[in-house]
This record gives sequence, structure tokens and C-alpha cells, in this order.
Amino acid sequence: MVFLASHLSAQTALTWDQVKDRFASGNPTLKAAKANIDESRAAEITAYLRPNPDFSLSADGTQLTPYQGVYRPFAGTQVSPAISYLHEREQKRELRRDQAKKNTTIAETTYLDQERNLVFNLRTAFVQVLQSKAILQNAQDNLAYWDHEIDIQRNRLNAGDLSQVDFDRFDLQRVQFESDYEAALVNLRTAKITLLMLLNDRTPIERFDVTGTFDFSIDLMPLEDFRKVALEARPDLQVAMHNVELAKITHQLAVANGSTDPTFSGWWTHNPSFNNPYDYNTVGASVSIPLRIFDRNQGEKARTQLDISRNERLLDAGQALVFNDVESAYYTIIQSLNLLKPYKNKYLKLSMDIRDRVAFAYQNGGSSLLDFLDAEKAYRDTRLAYLNLIGSYLTTSAQMNMAVGREILQ
Repeated sequence: MVFLASHLSAQTALTWDQVKDRFASGNPTLKAAKANIDESRAAEITAYLRPNPDFSLSADGTQLTPYQGVYRPFAGTQVSPAISYLHEREQKRELRRDQAKKNTTIAETTYLDQERNLVFNLRTAFVQVLQSKAILQNAQDNLAYWDHEIDIQRNRLNAGDLSQVDFDRFDLQRVQFESDYEAALVNLRTAKITLLMLLNDRTPIERFDVTGTFDFSIDLMPLEDFRKVALEARPDLQVAMHNVELAKITHQLAVANGSTDPTFSGWWTHNPSFNNPYDYNTVGASVSIPLRIFDRNQGEKARTQLDISRNERLLDAGQALVFNDVESAYYTIIQSLNLLKPYKNKYLKLSMDIRDRVAFAYQNGGSSLLDFLDAEKAYRDTRLAYLNLIGSYLTTSAQMNMAVGREILQ
């Protein structure tokens, strides 16, 4: 115990805010998710690019056989460079840009939702470390208390006030306290390993520690306030809203893609075979307009219109899920508080008083060893149950934070 205490005192314990900062900067899953946002921003550039013009060069009229005994193959060659450009109508480029921007917004919000879930796992692991530390401290206190009682019973044995058998039975009970201590120590190490894994941190367990308030608060907002916060802050609900907007933009783009885009062409021709020597160089232009008689993108128009309705229904389902998560977390917290209040106000003190009274009665011959052991076990069970209830309360608070999409309970 002295060795453990020296290590703990040499550590720099991290607060919850410091743990979150390390998590945001070091977790590889979050780093990979951020890359999706950068990829989506790059896609915005591609979406807003203009069509490339086409350049062509043609040559014709090259002489293959001699004319009147003279072979001049390139004397009458016609050279014609041309350039053409597809003109997109109905704001197709702008709609593609808006579509890409909305995809970037969805990628950013999806990242926040992934972070929300990972932070819940992080907070749960953080609470587990605090709970394991509290249970370990409780096990140390119980062991120290029992060692003190052993000293008292040894004095009684030496004074002839206690039989050797009763003292041995009393001393044998210490193994239970040692077992509790070792189990608590293993649980603390395991909790630290889980938290270090989420932080992607290779710090040795002996040099890693966290600190925070391991207690509960009776102050709780009304359920309706939690719902309002969730509707404003829940990232997956915002993703559903953005998906509805994206579906509408996609439908507008499908309608625009059903319109006709003309192709403008222009060319210059050098033709030395003309009879008029002043007409060797000519220019020309044309407009090509596709006749959209059969294909007017009817299928995509219908599909994207249906996709709007589908995403609106998914938005309704998302809102129902948000209310379900908030209400489940809220009533779980209420249940935890209903159990914690009597423990703190009554049962902890009552179990300690019973143990101390029975211990005093046993030391003075007014109670049996079995009664004393039962009272001590009842105290240990009550204290351990109280610590576990606090851990459940803090975990449920983290669940509520995840349900509303924001840290409102500490």
C-alpha cells in the first residue's frame, strides 16, 4: 500500500477536460473521420469545374498522284483547326456545387456524431477509473479498519479476555479484505488500460492517473429542457435534416439535367484549292442542339422526388429516436437518484453505526463474533453498493450527454 501511494502521489492526474483534449488530438478513429471532411471539400472543386473546350485539327486534299507530271502533295491540302464548347444551362454547375457543399456539411456533422459516440465511450471509461479508485480506497480503508480491530482483539487475547479460537477466526476474516483490495487493484488497472487505449496513449499504467468528482447532484433540469437541447444539438438529427436538403438539391439538379445543352463550334479553314485566290482562308461557326424527345431524364426526376419523401420520413424517425434516448436516460437518472438519496442520507450512516455498536458490544462481551462479522459485512456491502450507484449515475449522465449531443451533466 505504501508503494502504491508513492506512485500515485508522483503522478500528474488528468482532469476530464485534459482527457478530452488528448482524445481529440490522439484518437486515430477521429483522425480518419476528419480525412472524410477534407475529401469532401476537394470534391467541391471538381463539382464546380466548367466543361473543357474541345480542339480538333483536320487536313484534307493531300495529293497522292502527280498532276501533269508534277508531284506536289501538299499544294492543295486543306487545313481546318476548330474549337467547340458545351454550354451548360439551368445552373447545372451551381447545383453541383451546392450539392457538393451540402455533402461537406453532412460529412462535418457525421464527424460530430461519431465524436459524440466516442466521447460517450471515453466518458464511460473515465468514470470507470474514478469508480475503481473509489472502490480501491474503500478496500484500503476497510483493510486498515480490520487491522486495527485485529490489534484490539490481540490485546484482548493477551489479557485473557478472548480465546485463541475466536482470535484465529477473527484473523482469518482478513483474507476477505485482502481479496477485496486485490480485486479492486486489478479493476483499476483494467479501467486505466481501457482509457489509455481510447487515448492512443502508451503511458505506463503506474504513471497514469485521472482526477474528478465522484459524486452525484440532485439538481436536474425538466425533461422538456433536455428535449429542446437534443433537437438543437444532436448531430445525427442534423445529418437527417441536411439529407432532406441534399435530396431537394439533387432533385433540382435532375430537373436541370433534363434540359438541353447546346454546343457552340467555330473553325478556321485554309483551302488553297479554291479557284478564287482571295478565298484561301475562311471561318465558320455552328450550334449543335440535342433534341431531347425521348430522354428528358424522367427516371432521375422521379427517383429524386421520391428520395425527398424518404429522407423526410427518416427525419421523423430520427426525431422519435432522439426523444426515446433522452427519455430513457432521464428516467434512468431519476431512478439512480431515488436510490442514492436514501443511501447518502440514511443507510450509510446507519450501517456504520450498527457496525460500531456491535463492535463495541463484542469487545465488551455483549455480542457474538458472528454478529460482529455480519455487521461488518453489511457495512461493506452498503458502502460498495453506494459507490456502484454513484458510478451508475455518472455513466447515465454520460448517456444523457450523448442523447442530447452536448455536455450538460458533469
